[in-house]
Amino acid sequence: MAKGVMIIDGQRVPFDGEKNVLAVIRKAGIEMPTFCYHSDLSTYGACRMCIVEDERGKIDASCSLEPRNGMVIKTNSARLLKHRRTILELLLASHNCNCTTCEKSGKCHLQALAHQFGVRHVRFTDTREAAKIDSSSPAVVRDPNKCILCGDCVRVCEEMQGMNIIDFVNRGSQMRVAPPFGRMLSETNCISCGQCAAVCPVGAITVKNEIGDAWRAIHDPKLRTVVQIAPAVRVAVGEAFGLPAGDNVLHRLVTALKLMGVDEVYDTTFGADFTTISEAEEFKARLQAGGPFPMFTSCCPAWVKYLEKENPKYLHNISTCKSPMEMFAAILRDKYAAKDAEDGKRTYHIAIMPCTAKKMEAAREEFKHDGRPDVDLVLTTREIVDMIKESGIRLEELDMEAPDLPFGMGSGSANIYGVTGGVAEAVVRHCVPDKSKNALREIAELGLRGDEARKEVTVHLGDQELKIAVVHGLVNARKLLKEMDEGNAFFHLVEVMTCHGGCVGGAGQPDGLNAVKIRRGEGLHAIDDASLVKRAERNPVVTALLNEMGEHKAHELLHVSYVKD
Repeated sequence: MAKGVMIIDGQRVPFDGEKNVLAVIRKAGIEMPTFCYHSDLSTYGACRMCIVEDERGKIDASCSLEPRNGMVIKTNSARLLKHRRTILELLLASHNCNCTTCEKSGKCHLQALAHQFGVRHVRFTDTREAAKIDSSSPAVVRDPNKCILCGDCVRVCEEMQGMNIIDFVNRGSQMRVAPPFGRMLSETNCISCGQCAAVCPVGAITVKNEIGDAWRAIHDPKLRTVVQIAPAVRVAVGEAFGLPAGDNVLHRLVTALKLMGVDEVYDTTFGADFTTISEAEEFKARLQAGGPFPMFTSCCPAWVKYLEKENPKYLHNISTCKSPMEMFAAILRDKYAAKDAEDGKRTYHIAIMPCTAKKMEAAREEFKHDGRPDVDLVLTTREIVDMIKESGIRLEELDMEAPDLPFGMGSGSANIYGVTGGVAEAVVRHCVPDKSKNALREIAELGLRGDEARKEVTVHLGDQELKIAVVHGLVNARKLLKEMDEGNAFFHLVEVMTCHGGCVGGAGQPDGLNAVKIRRGEGLHAIDDASLVKRAERNPVVTALLNEMGEHKAHELLHVSYVKD
């Protein structure tokens, strides 16, 4: 690793291992503007906003410049400021600037930098023909007219997910970012993970906004609006209101939803406890039957979609258990049928999720009954933040209110579903015969936790030695599948989360760097630590309902097959 001292704007700044000059500049307390730079992605160097000038007057992009001992640079010379303003003008000239109605207005990086650099007039005109907006995806909307060709979406799709759904097409002034051959997103193998929308600095790719549908349901006197809240949401939503990442704001969020007019608010951890018990029992049954192995967890809909589209031979390996969201929805549909008939109302079920792929999951035919989806609407964390702000509610000042009973109670193991390794840990907790506190500590120290892209552990269950893998980021899951195909890896249980960090890093969450995602995960582990009930089978409401259902009905409500006969 390079080590030394640079002179930045006349100040001595030591560096030790920083991969580029941009990182050293930011270390010095100077926030350099960028569009195309993300520390998790490869260096692209296209936008040129981060240019610096050396003592000989040479200009380079700091993101692609390696720090050297004794290097002398300026970050804000007259030439650099002029170049940055010109770049911004050119970007604005080729960008549909209907900012007041744009989904990213107020959160748009181009808008923010134009204000920062005082660009009030654009001298150039846009001569491009308007492109068609692609709203065919259930998760995201793509508006090519707002694209600034930064390439962030292209690289995140290729490098973090390994999907290559979108890329640069055409040349020169006709260059666009789009799927190949003029296809719509729905005509590709897109898995709806939404990470392209998460990294887009402008409004070119945004999460599909369904706030209007939510308000109509809340205000309809003929509907009973019932909401479930996923674990990862409670440790991220507070960030938009000035609270630290990882703070548990579930009880404030319940209060906010009630103020907004929602009738009943429940906790997705209730469904996660059903998932843990069902998935663990299925895993034990596979151990007795000798396979098929590995058993893949089924909570991530983008992972399921990937296997369907690109690796269907592994569909038999996915657990037959529904995701916690869909388990909860099936139970709610079953329990509220008589109540709806008695009250003359229809229950409208909204799920607040950190994940854009949940919008796709809710629309699947497997989760529809009598022509209606079990989950009527999925709102992301970002969407519920916008609704709270639209209502004028100050989340950080609200009193706390617990979720409603009987479906508002979840175990500690259900809360950690939102962070990578959490589902596997919950299953292990259920499977091991030792239920003591010391056993819990041993499980926590197995190696299932942590932000490493891939983790492998061995668990002893009686005389059996079980090999478990945890992987997050689809590109890493693809590598694991390749090793399995080649006979170089074998596992009994594999947990896959498509998004880095797990659900805490979902594309429906407020924007966050790796450090923020890690703090969100730590927040979920802190909730688990403070929980009175640590294991799914200790949730009294869940065990009572399972006994009431019986084996046949439980299978009908809680299981699904993605394999077509």
